[in-house]
This record gives sequence, structure tokens and C-alpha cells, in this order.
Amino acid sequence: MHSLNLDLKERSYAIHIGQNLLNKPHLILPQLNGKQVLVVSNTTVAPLYLEQLTTNLSQAKPELVIKTCILPDGEAYKNLAHLALIWDALLTANFSRNATLIALGGGVIGDMTGFAAACYQRGINFIQIPTTLLSQVDSSVGGKTGVNHPLGKNMLGAFWQPRLVLADTEVLKTLPTKELAAGMAEVIKYGLLGDIEFLGWLEENMAGLMAGDSQLLSEAITRSCQCKADIVAKDERESGQRALLNFGHTFGHAIETEMGYGQWLHGEAVACGMWLAADLSRRLGWLSTTDVERVENILRAAKLPTLPPKTMTPASFLQHMAVDKKNIDGQLRLILLKQLGTAELVDFNDLPLLKECLADALKKTL
Repeated sequence: MHSLNLDLKERSYAIHIGQNLLNKPHLILPQLNGKQVLVVSNTTVAPLYLEQLTTNLSQAKPELVIKTCILPDGEAYKNLAHLALIWDALLTANFSRNATLIALGGGVIGDMTGFAAACYQRGINFIQIPTTLLSQVDSSVGGKTGVNHPLGKNMLGAFWQPRLVLADTEVLKTLPTKELAAGMAEVIKYGLLGDIEFLGWLEENMAGLMAGDSQLLSEAITRSCQCKADIVAKDERESGQRALLNFGHTFGHAIETEMGYGQWLHGEAVACGMWLAADLSRRLGWLSTTDVERVENILRAAKLPTLPPKTMTPASFLQHMAVDKKNIDGQLRLILLKQLGTAELVDFNDLPLLKECLADALKKTL
């Protein structure tokens, strides 16, 4: 087991990464405030791992009162209406502010459970047990929680840190290849934005990672989480450096919003967004054609798309990018690459160049 610490003073917490961690309730018990526990999962993950988790907790501490809340699976349900089901479950069980929420699922479950915890009785404990590669390397770490709005992804939410992140790599064995690839997009992101050595390691080991090699996946998850933990420790509420973690996301969120949440997996949209950001960086003279080809090659090796949906237009991209959370006072802000391994937050004003970049990419999809 690898253990990292996200240093946020009194809100610091451990990130444990390893095999069969669901069978180690002693890692969870110290982080429970009281006896009341609500496990939030979805219709895909619950049949696989819910009984294993709850049985282990009950056997380790019989006095626990454990309830469950099972939500439908998918980004399409990441909204206020389904979020309210978590609060309904807490209130029906008469749970107090000493209760603990446990998120057992991917990024959608983690984001919704964290937001529910942030709001219930003005804030209760929660624990992240991410079950997808994407959630293990990214969304479970850092305290960003929230839901989508029809006009923008993740526009409603709160910063609310978990008490613990438990990433059991064993659960990745049941992950479909498409979901594994989506998670790999976020792994690749860390190499592109801040660790050129890690990028090279990923290029060398991508075949093994996509084949599900447990040792390689554990290394990739650990290095990704360490990168994110280091950034979040310096900028918890995204006032500066943390925004770099959104590399590829401005374009990617535009795709998700336009196409309908869940039509493209988050990681697929981010992969396309990273390629667009790299190509725009090339047009600014910061990357070479060879650099952009390198970005394209590693994304394709991870079975990820690099071109946007053919039904989109430059205008639809710009419409959704205008409501991105990084923007300030209407100023479009993008994460671009000064070179591979070095990202920068840019106040972007050259709309003709951006439209040209988008138009050229969309032509390739025809």
C-alpha cells in the first residue's frame, strides 16, 4: 500500500492506494465521527462492492448504524434532483451532524456525496472510496464537489475536503476498457501539465497500463495523486496554481454540455480538450508540430479521442466556454502549454485564432 498525505493543516488527510483495501476497515474506522454511516453508491457499483464494504465495517464495529443510498449510474443524473435523494436518506434515518457519508463509486458519486456532506446540517464528514481510475487519480482528491446545471458542468458545488481517500486498485479489474481509457486521460494530464519525466514513463508503459497491469496502475495512481496533492496543498480553492489541473477541461466541458451529460465520458472529452489546447499552443508558437503529434500519439495509445464531435461548431464551443468557472468578469481564460510538461493559465483574447483552431479540428471529423 502506498500512502500519501494532502497537507491542509487541520483538514489534512491520507490517500491510501493499494490492493484489497475494501477488506481493511481499520483504515476507515478512525475517520468516523460517530456511529451513523450512510454509504452512497450507484446501481453499477453497489452490486459489486457494497456488501463487501458494509459487512467488513459491521464486523469490525458492530455498533455502527449503516444505511445506504443507491443512485442511478451516469453523468446524466449528476443534478440537484438526484442530490436531494442523499439528503432524503439522511433525514429519513434521522442522522445527526456526527454522521459520516461514504462515497463508493466513480467521480459522479464522489462529487455528489461530497456536496451533500458539505450542505447537510452545514457540513458533516465524508470519505471517498473511488472505484474508477478517473476518480482514483483525480476527482476524489482535493475537495471539489458539486453537480451539473443544464447550462454548465459542475457549476453548483462547494469545496469540502474528505477525511480519507481509499483507492483500492483491485476494483479496477471490473472496469470496462472505455472507463479505464477515460481515467487514463487524467493520468496523461499530469504528465503534460507538470511532469515531463512522468509523460515519458507513461509513453513507455501505456500498453501495460491499458492491459490492466496492477503494479503499473498503482504507480500511475500514486504519481498522479502526489502531483494533485502538491498543487492543492498550495492552492486549495483554485485562486491560482490549482487552475492548471483544468488543462483540457475548458474545451472538454464544452463538449459534455453541448452533447448532453454522459454522451461523452468526462475523460474522453478532456482528452479531446487537451489535444485542442496543445494545437492552440502550437498556433501561438509555444509547441512544435512534433510536440502536438506526441500528445496525439499518447492519447490514441490510451484509446482516447482527439477530435471533437462533428455536430459541434466553433460557435457552440465558444458559447459554452464563455461560462467556464475559470473566467473572471467575462475574460476567457485557458490552460495552455508553454512546452510539454509546463502549463500556464492564460487570459486569452485572440478569438480569431481560437475559432480557426476549432474550425480546423472540426473539418478533420468530417
